[in-house]
Amino acid sequence: MPHMTPEKALQNLLDGNARYIEDHLLHPNRCTERREAVSSRQEPFAIILGCSDSRVPPEIIFDQGVGDLFVVRVAGNVVGPVALNSIEYATKYLHSSLIFVLGHERCGAVTAVFEGDTTDIEAISSLINPVIQECKRECKHASPENLLDLCIRSNAKNVAKNIRSSPLISRYIQEKKIDVIAGYYDLYTGKVEILE
Repeated sequence: MPHMTPEKALQNLLDGNARYIEDHLLHPNRCTERREAVSSRQEPFAIILGCSDSRVPPEIIFDQGVGDLFVVRVAGNVVGPVALNSIEYATKYLHSSLIFVLGHERCGAVTAVFEGDTTDIEAISSLINPVIQECKRECKHASPENLLDLCIRSNAKNVAKNIRSSPLISRYIQEKKIDVIAGYYDLYTGKVEILE
């Protein structure tokens, strides 16, 4: 499988998302030939750090197939040590060229932290809460609904920033082997918006 530039990897995702929105899905790389081709090795072109939310399946919303994406999913699309190591693994050993942090509308994990209902999700809350507090300080005059949406977007951007600070990822960015992008998925329209 040929290596892809970060720009081409991002374009592949956006093209797939456009097909998904327009109901013109190609369902690529979902056949016996592809399954056999990737059975001995994989080189997914992109790493997706997404939320565990059942409404946001990356392979479907980006119209990709077997072996195309290396997907790490955790509530709130947060990045702790295990998730970061998974991302670093795919960067170093699988030669992925894009890391896409996928936040989404009405994220339940961010909403729970926003509302202070964090019983039994303390590890996730500890990663999201600093962003919530900063948003609340900076956007005091926003309506609660708008403020929550700003927090969800800020969380995705903050996670992307944290990933960029990994020494391994930082080196690969400097070498132009990988890029880190934050995005936001609209549950109703299906559109993925680039945040940064």
